[in-house]
Amino acid sequence: MINLIQHFAIRNEVGEIRPLKIGHINDSFIVDSKNPGGESYFLQKINHHIFKNVEGLQKNIQLVTNHLREKLKEAGETNIGQKVLQLVPANDGKLFYQDAEGSFWRVYVNIQGTHSYDVITPELSYKAGEAFGNFQFMLSDIAHDELIETIPNFHNIEFRLEQFRDAVKANAAGRLTKTQWLVDEIESRAEEMCMPERLFREGKLPKRINHCDTKVNNMLFDTNDEPVCIVDLDTVMPGFVLSDFGDFMRSAANTGAEDDENLDNIGVNLAIFEAYTRGYLKKATFLTPAELGNLAFGAKLLSYMQTVRFFGDYLNGDTYYKIEHEHHNWQRSLAQFKLLQSQEEHFEAMQKIVFDCRN
Repeated sequence: MINLIQHFAIRNEVGEIRPLKIGHINDSFIVDSKNPGGESYFLQKINHHIFKNVEGLQKNIQLVTNHLREKLKEAGETNIGQKVLQLVPANDGKLFYQDAEGSFWRVYVNIQGTHSYDVITPELSYKAGEAFGNFQFMLSDIAHDELIETIPNFHNIEFRLEQFRDAVKANAAGRLTKTQWLVDEIESRAEEMCMPERLFREGKLPKRINHCDTKVNNMLFDTNDEPVCIVDLDTVMPGFVLSDFGDFMRSAANTGAEDDENLDNIGVNLAIFEAYTRGYLKKATFLTPAELGNLAFGAKLLSYMQTVRFFGDYLNGDTYYKIEHEHHNWQRSLAQFKLLQSQEEHFEAMQKIVFDCRN
């Protein structure tokens, strides 16, 4: 690890290197400074089997972070180094380093004195809503063709259903017999869930620059529990704002865990839903009526999409997501489907919250 970090233009002598257990995709490490109080770093091995265009990925992140930095300067913000991720270039000037084994690595300046949450309160959800709404607002003037799709069709449910149907047909891991009932549940909702893609083709629903992974733990808070920085920018690309809104609700406004073994724990936390919506709509002043009207639907869509993705990976033999045990992806699938069912039951209440909060 020390040899790896030395390929980057770091400013401090390296101390301890500590692994972090975060996310399903990339391997991450904190690189401490040998000098107390010195600048530390965040080292990541990029999963290039998922992010196939590493150079394009890194250029996306650089463009977005530079844009956010300029917007914050224009707004008179201070301590911007705490509020936007800063890539550290490799010694050859590239935004990544490829080792002798063909693996790709990157380094950020570590934002110290911050923490994240997997479960948050309504008060923090309101603040998170403001932060994600402002994030989208600041990126709203970036032309879509300036960014690549780091994972093509990432939140395209029509494409995800095609992948899922291929997984069902192949039944590569021989797991279909006992799980056919969930296939039927997914197919019974497919036409409804493809509605945003149809609206886009009809010119009724725009795409904007989105985060595309708005889990609550992708936001850093300071010691006063104020949001300071949105992280994990690998999937920042064009998409529907309802997807970003829905993905936050999928992870934060859930009374259970994403992979909860006890399905009785899972349901919609309407207090979290309402608080985030108020904060988000305070900042996301650019929404069209079609976007506003489909925000609550976005919560159902993303829970459905994640059910499809976890279940498809389970049928394929767990080739995409990191798992902790043999049936982890099935457990995740069941938990996400239970959340979807709860969102369906509470949909009218969720829709009312959105329209009440728009004023």
